[in-house]
Amino acid sequence: MKVLVVGSGGREHSLCWAIAKSPLCDTLYCAPGNAGIADVAECIDIGTDDIDALVDFAIDDEIDFVVVGPEVPLCLGLVDRLEAEDIKAFGPDAKAAELEGSKGFMKDLCGKYNIPTANYGRFDEPDAAKEYIIRHPAPNVVKADGLAAGKGVILCHNNNEAFAAIDHMMTEEAFGDAGAEVIIEEFMEGEEASFFALVDGEHAVPLVSAQDHKRAHDGDEGPNTGGMGAYTPAPVMTADLAEIVMTTIVDPVIKGMASEGRPYKGVLYAGIMVTDEGPKLLEINVRFGDPECQPLMMRLKSDLLEALLACAEGRIDEIKMEWHDETALLVVMAANGYPGYYKKGTVIGGLDAANAVKDVVVFHAGTQIKDGEVVATGGRVLGVTALGKTVAAAQKKAYQAVDKIDWPGGFCRRDIGWRAIKRSK
Repeated sequence: MKVLVVGSGGREHSLCWAIAKSPLCDTLYCAPGNAGIADVAECIDIGTDDIDALVDFAIDDEIDFVVVGPEVPLCLGLVDRLEAEDIKAFGPDAKAAELEGSKGFMKDLCGKYNIPTANYGRFDEPDAAKEYIIRHPAPNVVKADGLAAGKGVILCHNNNEAFAAIDHMMTEEAFGDAGAEVIIEEFMEGEEASFFALVDGEHAVPLVSAQDHKRAHDGDEGPNTGGMGAYTPAPVMTADLAEIVMTTIVDPVIKGMASEGRPYKGVLYAGIMVTDEGPKLLEINVRFGDPECQPLMMRLKSDLLEALLACAEGRIDEIKMEWHDETALLVVMAANGYPGYYKKGTVIGGLDAANAVKDVVVFHAGTQIKDGEVVATGGRVLGVTALGKTVAAAQKKAYQAVDKIDWPGGFCRRDIGWRAIKRSK
């Protein structure tokens, strides 16, 4: 089978790494890929938002199956276009991808189908949004309605911060069109976890849970990022709690989307807040999380390609997912300055030594080969991922590998996994 993976990040590197091991895969391409992906797939120089070129490549090269990594091409209708050409694809069509493309749509779906989530209001005019804040005082969470690369969420501790967030999104257009409409939610107390399920439009198979670290610096300090590290499983997501998430959140979302004439296929990534009242839905993403995907792939024993194909063909209920018992933990190495301004083109050394550490894989996110050297091309650049019997053991191996990487232009948090380690003591 000829397979094309769309994307260029750490998520796509881990997907390619897992797919390449499948006996079903004869030839693997990735568009556009990166320096690490080039070790397991042939990289094709086509951007993830160039829908026409991606479809043309799939037709011309007789691709059998396309796995779409990021949310943007999904929201732009890449799956729709591929299916119109009778090319199988993993991921939701554009109407179903609105679950992530519009936070307002997602919240309205929750309201209609009684899915537990935070109380909210949605606004397309700044003054009305500010009046809502006065009626529902901080703490609040202000969210850009559209896609903002994981950065369009601002926690506001007082009303002035909320007013500033509204102006930042709607008046200053910090997130472009994504902030033309905002969602204002009540702040929920609890612990966050990431929950994943494979969905074929009707059935869902739960995957394992994970926990992300959003803040840039140790101790959960600094600005929000796309994610500075993750591990799986998340101890907070017990087996009983996972069952509740499936019955109160995932299943109603699937049934609700089908009832709306938008049957959902692909991976459903639910951001969950574990509150004293039970699990509540923070947001839905229509793709694997990045960085959560990387440790998930490290723990996966099953044939990933077989499972993704079953999703696309409407038979995921035939698949039993198997996992390694160990913990997988990932440390993101990011360019100095991230998530603000950062320099591109800095040289990265020591990758072979890092990959040589037992039970470690270094997944590439923002890299390319230049003059025979690996250079950084993005904000989040590497995902150093380790397997261990415990979170502490996986953490130790990951940082052993991190310390072998020679990259003065980058930094990482040194406390990934702290919640799970604290819980185990």
